[in-house]
Amino acid sequence: MQKLLKDESLVASWRNFFEENCKSDIETVAGGYPEKRSLVVDYDLIDKIEPKLAEMLLVQPYKGLHNAKEALKQIDTASENKLDLHFRIKNLPENQKIIIRKIRASHMGKLVAIEGLVKKTTEVRPKLLVAAFQCQKCGAVIRIEQDEDILKEPTECYEDQSGCGRVSSFKLSTVHSEFIDSQKLEVQENPEGLRGGAQPERISVYLEDDLVGEITPGDRVVVNGVLHSMPRRRGTFRLTSFDKAMQAVSIENQQFAFEEVEISPEDEKQILKMSKDPEIYEKIRMSIAPTIYGMEIEKDALALQLFGGIMKEMPDGTHTRGDIHAIFVGDPGTAKSQLLSYMSKLAPRSVYVSGKSSSAAGLTAAAVRDEFGEGQWTLEAGALVLADMGIACVDEIDKMDDSDRSALHQAMEQQEISVAKAGINATLKSRCALLAAANPKLGRFDEFLPIHEQINMPPALLSRFDLIFSILDKPNRKKDTELAAHILLSHKAGEMHENISKSPDSVFSSDEESVLMAHVKPVFEPQILRKYVAYAKRSVFPVMTDDALEILKSYYVEFRSSTEGSVPFTPRQLEAFVRLAEASARIRLSQTVTIDDAKRSISIIEQYLRRVGMDRETGKFDIDIIATGISHSQQDRMRLIIDIIKQLCQESTDGNAARPDIVGEAEIKGVESSKVEEALDRLKRNGQIYEPAHGKYKITEY
Repeated sequence: MQKLLKDESLVASWRNFFEENCKSDIETVAGGYPEKRSLVVDYDLIDKIEPKLAEMLLVQPYKGLHNAKEALKQIDTASENKLDLHFRIKNLPENQKIIIRKIRASHMGKLVAIEGLVKKTTEVRPKLLVAAFQCQKCGAVIRIEQDEDILKEPTECYEDQSGCGRVSSFKLSTVHSEFIDSQKLEVQENPEGLRGGAQPERISVYLEDDLVGEITPGDRVVVNGVLHSMPRRRGTFRLTSFDKAMQAVSIENQQFAFEEVEISPEDEKQILKMSKDPEIYEKIRMSIAPTIYGMEIEKDALALQLFGGIMKEMPDGTHTRGDIHAIFVGDPGTAKSQLLSYMSKLAPRSVYVSGKSSSAAGLTAAAVRDEFGEGQWTLEAGALVLADMGIACVDEIDKMDDSDRSALHQAMEQQEISVAKAGINATLKSRCALLAAANPKLGRFDEFLPIHEQINMPPALLSRFDLIFSILDKPNRKKDTELAAHILLSHKAGEMHENISKSPDSVFSSDEESVLMAHVKPVFEPQILRKYVAYAKRSVFPVMTDDALEILKSYYVEFRSSTEGSVPFTPRQLEAFVRLAEASARIRLSQTVTIDDAKRSISIIEQYLRRVGMDRETGKFDIDIIATGISHSQQDRMRLIIDIIKQLCQESTDGNAARPDIVGEAEIKGVESSKVEEALDRLKRNGQIYEPAHGKYKITEY
């Protein structure tokens, strides 16, 4: 095979190219050998200097790459040290970039680039390059080059390899054989490039030698390689239809930039112009789900979540997340799911899932055993890994099983997912913002009950959300009139659009349609807003000014010192202030976080705490309601009741505390009887007290 590919004139052309343009790069690779074994050359450079060689690489890649590798061996630096270097191409032209679903038979055997996200990876395995077989009659070693998946064996003991020339049986000698590292990936189309409801298509990619072991599931990559077909089998028979596969030449990792969202120079001009608009915040809010009436505060929060804060890596290796997690809890029919669905379409790199139909493996990551890994265990990325650097929208998060929901703890705070199964120990990145929606257990949200009692979620998970919004549906004549008008006009606009577009003899004009559509049309079209977000996340990394820092510090310290006993904020909320302030600066493409940004973040967090984090008895903010499910005043009351029960048990003849006596003692100490009854029920439910006889209580001994 290699003899057929070799062409001395091509080798000479490549050698001249390398000596004139890549001398320093080859020396750098040689200096790092054997860890570095690849010379990576930009396609544009070859096309500019040697267009014929560049053309051959695209049309006859195996021939071009083989002769380039042969030429590398003849370069002084490589030949003197007997280095076996690989030649790899990056940055292929745009017309060679192909979407996975557009791959056709005409592309087979060509050098192309595909982009997508890595869905599965196998372990790194040794692969036979040259197999050495020992003849069982004469003992000669026969070498056979392996260029297919199925092992090729000698048919006789070849005389040209010093064999006996007879038909013999052979034994594979692994000691004398040559092996190379190999790995297999499954790359799937980027979700943002799909039509609504389309199933993403996949392709298998084969990696060899120094390309292996660098890519993990969830990574966004551009794979430059040669497309080829793989024969399919039914038992021992080969089928006429083939599977498509790719032999990777090089891999460009897209993990840290939103390169999949293309921004032209015209787009950039428009984005910079938009950022200078003094009403940019209002316009972005009005561009988020304009068909949903009202919800200004929620949409402001979603706009900030869309842009996100700054992810920070500290010198000691500590990772501080910049993503903002938000959850909507509220009455049915308040457009929570519609908001999530809209955000998943608007945000670059987003995934939408429903908690009811999602398992821990589907959300985080799983070790699976299937045909892809030839029966071995492979690692498969879940929704949170696929949404890396984007937004994961999880609807009906309260409907998930407890065991599945517990997998979210690490993914939300550490932004990593650990998998330990079937001998696979891996840590995948899930640097995404989580946007969730949940319904109250009792049907409607009761603002007088603690939030953890109303939704089927543990306080530990709930406290990891930066923003928690309760959405209430209360009758209000003025608001209801405006809401009804908005919904009905939206429907009328949709009806008129359908009538004009599908009825040949429509009596309505396009002017009438545009008037009706005006109040449901976003200020910024989703396409340009998407580019705006990608541009901001790619190039804007604001730093806090001293004034903004001072405002957040003084607000945090003053508020904590002004409330006795209860804890209004924890350091987790202070970090949320910072993230929201950074996102606010990013919206206007500012490289500094100003006082206004700090005030905006304080305003939004105050709004959410006023709804779900306020102790109704004292009228003060108390983060314990969210973090532990019990306010500080309730905790004090429960401790008092436990002390009363202990005292009464010691004084009574039967060692029990009667309910009327407990209520009486508590009332003397200023606690209302209804609050005592509530505390007793909670203590009993928590297992801290028990009832040996009706109306008699005892402390549970541990």
